[in-house]
Amino acid sequence: MKGIAYLAAAGVLLSLSCASAHTPSQPPHQSFNEGDLKLESGEAIKDFSISYVTHGTLNAAKTNAILMVTAISGNHHRLDFMIGPGKALDTDKYFIICTDAIANGLTTSPSNSKQQPRMQFPKFTIRDMVESQYRLMKEKLGIDHVVAVVGPSMGGMQTLQWGVSHPGYMNSLVAMVPLAKTPAWTVAVLEASRKAIMTDPAWKDGNYDAPPEKGIRLWRDILSLLSARTPDMYSAQFKTGTDVLPWMEQQETSMLKAFDADDWIYQTWAYEKHDVGTTPGFNGDTAKALASIKARTLILTGTKDLLNPEFEPIAMGKNIPNVTMKTISPGTVTGHASAGGAIPADVDFLNREVGAFLTRVTANGKAD
Repeated sequence: MKGIAYLAAAGVLLSLSCASAHTPSQPPHQSFNEGDLKLESGEAIKDFSISYVTHGTLNAAKTNAILMVTAISGNHHRLDFMIGPGKALDTDKYFIICTDAIANGLTTSPSNSKQQPRMQFPKFTIRDMVESQYRLMKEKLGIDHVVAVVGPSMGGMQTLQWGVSHPGYMNSLVAMVPLAKTPAWTVAVLEASRKAIMTDPAWKDGNYDAPPEKGIRLWRDILSLLSARTPDMYSAQFKTGTDVLPWMEQQETSMLKAFDADDWIYQTWAYEKHDVGTTPGFNGDTAKALASIKARTLILTGTKDLLNPEFEPIAMGKNIPNVTMKTISPGTVTGHASAGGAIPADVDFLNREVGAFLTRVTANGKAD
């Protein structure tokens, strides 16, 4: 409970994105225009650009790259707590490419598309996210192989999809609080969050001029303050139950402009339909798709995860031939927030375990 006590004292918001603002001292934003991005549905995102940042230096042989993919509502800062000298994603060894997912507000999204704004934007899948990243890696950066693909939450889902879609592209996969196939519970949570927004009259069928505040507040309650946390964390943080109410309002207010409502809706549609088994060639067989993964795989789950229930990746991960599965900070109960970067014990655990795992599959930053 030590990490939870620290969190309570600090009053830190545990959002799904856990993304900080970009500062001048950090690596610059970059973008790669891929033209029209053809989607699995047959539609296309017009004039598509993927946003990303890089950390470290790519070696001459281009063998020390790691791809980071982000969580729902997150951006390229999502794993900043694991990036830097001496951390798991050690910039003295590795060249880290941190990408922004479709519809996260930096990469082409309903909120920023000029040709397909708001609800004119086509629906997309997790696999479409992966293919947009693959084009960046191959066409822009000229990287034919990576040490690892790493991601939390929806990023963990992309990570496992990378292993199925491009099994020879990486040495390893690190999937934190992921899903291989979105279960009914998670779909129900996401649907509730969408209804919170879409039933607010200010949403105006997605064509709002100002953020639909009431809907966003309720969405944040459902996701950031319920699904991303656990009852245990609230017990540690609040002496009296009703003490949580002013805190909730404070957290809602601080997040009102953090992420666009339409972008959220579109990412949840991709999230809820995800199943690696629907990758072409597997006929809906999730276990068979996971069995095709060639990379050494590390799956990290959070105890009492109320967004991506731990039973799903634990059960499905057993189908991956070379897999290691661990619970983040065993003995603590921080759920989905265990991969959020706000709890010191979990941050220490992730840096230690992911760093050791990557060391086992590399030699001084070079692929074995």
